[in-house]
Amino acid sequence: MWKKTPITKERDNLSTVSEELGIAQSVISRLWQRFQDDGNVSRCYSTDRPRVTTPNYDRYLAVTAKSNRRSTVSDLSRQLSSATRTTISRQTVYRRLGHIGLYARRPVRYVPLTVTHCHLRLTWSREHALWTPQQWSCVMFSPTSPGLVCSLILGGL
Repeated sequence: MWKKTPITKERDNLSTVSEELGIAQSVISRLWQRFQDDGNVSRCYSTDRPRVTTPNYDRYLAVTAKSNRRSTVSDLSRQLSSATRTTISRQTVYRRLGHIGLYARRPVRYVPLTVTHCHLRLTWSREHALWTPQQWSCVMFSPTSPGLVCSLILGGL
């Protein structure tokens, strides 16, 4: 198919090499440039789809997400779109942030304590602050419902 021809810039003109090989001069020029850049002229095959974002865009997303922790993926997508004029989906933003370890976390929901609950807990803790380990050994804590943290079952006191 192709015969190997040593090419040196001093010895050959790119046009003579292209005539000798029967290949367009633009191809020879591109291969010569690629060889000068990384020392290799082999093709870079890629089965992946081209990325919508560049590494700079990914860094912008990371900085924006870290500076405003409450921003949503949709907000970040809109901010990147307005800053770079590049349309990017929410899913892409989610994946890019996931690659650097930023994931969305929802806060745990709990039943807020009323003033009465707070007073009862404080009273209970004051009553039991001076208990000995022997007294605590007779106590068993068990979860009962999502609303209650634990119920106190006293045994033998």
